[in-house]
Amino acid sequence: MGRPDSPSKTVVSDCGPRTVAEDAGALRILKPLEFDLRRISSLLATQALNPKGHLLVCAGVPIGAQRASDERERNVLPLASGYAPVYSERTWEAPEMAAVTKAIERVLKQQEPHPALVLDRYWNVIRKNEAAPQFFGSFVDLEARKKPRNLLDLMFDPAGMRPFVEEWETVAAGLLQRVYRECVGHTVDEKAAELLKSLEIYPGVKELSRIPKTQSPVLPITFVKGGKRSSYFSLITTVGTPQCVTAQELRIECMFPADAES
Repeated sequence: MGRPDSPSKTVVSDCGPRTVAEDAGALRILKPLEFDLRRISSLLATQALNPKGHLLVCAGVPIGAQRASDERERNVLPLASGYAPVYSERTWEAPEMAAVTKAIERVLKQQEPHPALVLDRYWNVIRKNEAAPQFFGSFVDLEARKKPRNLLDLMFDPAGMRPFVEEWETVAAGLLQRVYRECVGHTVDEKAAELLKSLEIYPGVKELSRIPKTQSPVLPITFVKGGKRSSYFSLITTVGTPQCVTAQELRIECMFPADAES
């Protein structure tokens, strides 16, 4: 008799018969995880019902820990197997997003007179307070940059904020470390990889991996223009209990003065 698999490696699905196509879809998703065929067979044979009745995979992650994982990634296996996604993706105008957007507008307004930006998963600026374009616009012509404006591109582009950032190499290396840190399981998805590749066309970006990690609890960014220095650090706000992909992926970045002069 074979040794039972660990409870942490479980496939959960709707009760009822499964088709060959559905199992094949699950196998295609599991293959990159390098499970052997016997383990995959065991995974597909072990079934139970989760609270929403959707197909989930917990590859080495206890079911109770799934709350900490990425909602978009959790939708991959159900969709590949012909099931509805566990988490929906809403537009900003959707009625279900009303409470979130109202809270965001309040945070942006309260952050005045200092900049605040709402970023999506790929660092695109989707909302901002009035102070943000006033601040960044004092350095560069924002209207000349394509929309949606991307904060990473703005900070890395020699025609953007880069010439005005003190110790740019250290700041840029810290930003890249944050990109990887915010990726689920430190795995960069295809779209994030495309973003990082687009940044590599700028001079000096490929060499940033050699910059030692900062040991500071925060990474202040000092902007310099015409002899005037303004230093800021950021606090990041996220939705505490997101129930859709849109809410889970947004981040509010509030900039605070790092010294009395700023």
